[in-house]
Amino acid sequence: MSNPADIRTRPSRSATSTPSITSANASGVKRAITSPPRWIHMYDDFIAKNSHQVSQIESTLRSLTYIIPGRFRDAEIASESIHSGVQLLSLYHDTLLRRAATLSKVPIPSLSQPSLHSRYTRFWTLKSAFYRRVAYILQIANYVQLLCEMSAKRRGARTRWRVVVLLEAVKALCKLVLLRITRSRPLVTPVLPEREPIVTEPTDEYPDEADFRALEEDDEDRPGTAGGLARKKMNGVGPNGEWTMPRTGMLLPTLPSPGDTSGYLLSRVLTADDIKPATNLLNRLKGSARMAEVLHILAPLVFAAAMAQSKDRRKSWTPWLLGVGVELLARQLRDKGLRTTPLEREEWTRRGWAMGWWIMRGAFYENVTKGLVSGVRRRVPGLVAGILEDYEYLWENYYFSTSA
Repeated sequence: MSNPADIRTRPSRSATSTPSITSANASGVKRAITSPPRWIHMYDDFIAKNSHQVSQIESTLRSLTYIIPGRFRDAEIASESIHSGVQLLSLYHDTLLRRAATLSKVPIPSLSQPSLHSRYTRFWTLKSAFYRRVAYILQIANYVQLLCEMSAKRRGARTRWRVVVLLEAVKALCKLVLLRITRSRPLVTPVLPEREPIVTEPTDEYPDEADFRALEEDDEDRPGTAGGLARKKMNGVGPNGEWTMPRTGMLLPTLPSPGDTSGYLLSRVLTADDIKPATNLLNRLKGSARMAEVLHILAPLVFAAAMAQSKDRRKSWTPWLLGVGVELLARQLRDKGLRTTPLEREEWTRRGWAMGWWIMRGAFYENVTKGLVSGVRRRVPGLVAGILEDYEYLWENYYFSTSA
């Protein structure tokens, strides 16, 4: 018979096993929370390997936003939700593709040079982590601004205009910070590098092995093959007909058409801007030129604040004149002598075209453009009239629907 003292002092099996099970479960939960799920890595790999198909899917989803407005109640919120979601997803895809391009082992991805905008924005994105974070905040604000305004409008006009002014203030602050980070260089649009295609990794086989493999596949007498040049596997052939060299991974472009030889040769010529450092693609602003850039950044905020304080926002000319006046003053103050680089000329040309949106805003739209749009809608019945009628509701009721 066992001693009662031994029974009291002997630890039970359940008591000893419970802490180990609890610690194992805790470690498993912690590991599940800290480490991303496996499907996220699978999704990232799929995006990196199928960039061309991903762009087509994004374009298809964006096309839905052009046909949803006016189809049912609250259709504008549904349409803008899809648009904002696709834009944010595209921003995430761009991050994945840039990371894949940075980690790629191919030394020279193609024979063509990246655009000046891509070189400049990629330089600052890689150099400054602060620039990258602020640029992402600015891009996200641009993508969700109209959706935030639609949601705030349901709570009243006062809440709506507070949200509008807050978003414009956040965007202006981000732009001023980027202006500071780049040492007073003009801002470009967009502030993040645009998407570039990913080059496939080179194969391990040498050219001779690839040629012999191709000969075996084209051999009609070889058992188990379909044969024929018409059924040849075009391994390494890109969507535009360029061929990836197996050993080096470089792209061999297709030959130009006989009538486009001069244009093809000129596209392969390196210019002075192609070999400039990325920081020299834009000049540093000083004096009145820097003030012009600051005024250009603050123009939307001035217009939004004036609209929020105006009693008759639809027909009052004061907010519209203030916004356009600040924008025109910025264009007059800029030093034309500093606009010597192609990237600067490209950016100022884009800003000039963006000023056309002022005819769709404020009192100018209510008193001038609205009548023109209604006249066109009455004279051109059918699909065009339906599209104008659907979007006229957005132009009249939402500030960010016509934001540049």
